Amino acid sequence: MAISKVISSHNHELEPSMSRLMVAHRSLNMDMKRRLEANDIAGIRPAKSIRLLEVQAGEPENLSYLSKDYQKFIERKRRLRLGDGDAEAIRKLFVRMQRNDPEFFYSFDLDDDSRLSNVLWVHPRSRAAYEEFNDVVSFDTAYLVNQYKLSFATIVGVNHHGQSILLGCALISHKDVNTFKWLFMTWLEAMGDVHPNSILTINASMRKAITEVMPNTRHRFCLWNILCNVPEKFKGVVDYDSACLEFKAIIYDSLIIEMFERNWNEFVVKHGLERNEWLSKLYVDREYWVPIYLNHTFWAGMVSTQRSESMHAYFDGYVNSMSTLKQFVEQYEIAMCDKNEKEFYADFKSKNTVVNCISVFKWEQQFQKAFNNSIFKLVQEEIKRMWYCHVIQPTEEGRREADNEPGIERHKIMEKSIINN
Repeated sequence: MAISKVISSHNHELEPSMSRLMVAHRSLNMDMKRRLEANDIAGIRPAKSIRLLEVQAGEPENLSYLSKDYQKFIERKRRLRLGDGDAEAIRKLFVRMQRNDPEFFYSFDLDDDSRLSNVLWVHPRSRAAYEEFNDVVSFDTAYLVNQYKLSFATIVGVNHHGQSILLGCALISHKDVNTFKWLFMTWLEAMGDVHPNSILTINASMRKAITEVMPNTRHRFCLWNILCNVPEKFKGVVDYDSACLEFKAIIYDSLIIEMFERNWNEFVVKHGLERNEWLSKLYVDREYWVPIYLNHTFWAGMVSTQRSESMHAYFDGYVNSMSTLKQFVEQYEIAMCDKNEKEFYADFKSKNTVVNCISVFKWEQQFQKAFNNSIFKLVQEEIKRMWYCHVIQPTEEGRREADNEPGIERHKIMEKSIINN
């Protein structure tokens, strides 16, 4: 078991007047922290507690923090204040699980008062799966599942059937750079320090931690999450419907980088969005989310954190908002067993079922023999799309152009589609 300690708070000695003006230098010293938390446990309301400290300090200006600093501090402490024996119960549970299987990995992260702040664990089957499927992972922290409001963070990959596989999970008390750095470093320790080729996250909040811990891993933002903001960010545009369609066309239909950048600039000018801060920031970060900048990297079909969200939904049948920490981990193990059964069944079905070819192409039979059924069906979807391609023989002019380039024959290919029923 790995035990680590992250200290995220620092004391700063400042002049009272400056401390109330400069956010970066506001802090609560250790004595104030203990008194504030003791008051909260005793049931003293926040307003009375802060007023008491102001009286003791002589006047409000003598305090080196604002009331909202107190609120943030106490909310964080409430998240970390586990039930009686809950932290010890989960420790004993993990020790027993590791005793039964030495490949089971877990790590506790303690706060500056040596109390449980974050915990990460990785199932032996997840460690084995990562040896084969470490190309791309999706990471998300948007799922709240227990009575302490700890975020359930999942690291999800894709197996050879195209199924989502859980490669590790954690319960974290807050979302900052230090927490994410601890989480990624600890997870890599469990995975033999093998870094994924690429990682997909819901937004840019984890970029600094990923850059420091996994500098050679390609980072991508969730495209779905970005597009969800379009209605709000474009609500003042005159031709709203047209702007939304054009914006998505620029993202999905740009064939080369130069085409995307040209279309983007024309779009911004056309709709008077030169001062739109959201668009400006997106453009600066374009290499992290626009497909044309990312298509050279293997993503296993992932452009959003949908796999992480579907994994979260999978756990809904096992845990709820009132689950204790210990109950959560126990139910997680049951859920993992059920999911493993489904993966084994997919393997069995693929090996014992033959998917018939749908075309006369000889090369389709090669794919049939080389791929499992799930992936072969994806190939067949592409074959079906070929049926709708109308090949137009080259004209005399086209042949003359091709004659000037030895080995090249030009054909015009149009895709048949049904429009307006």
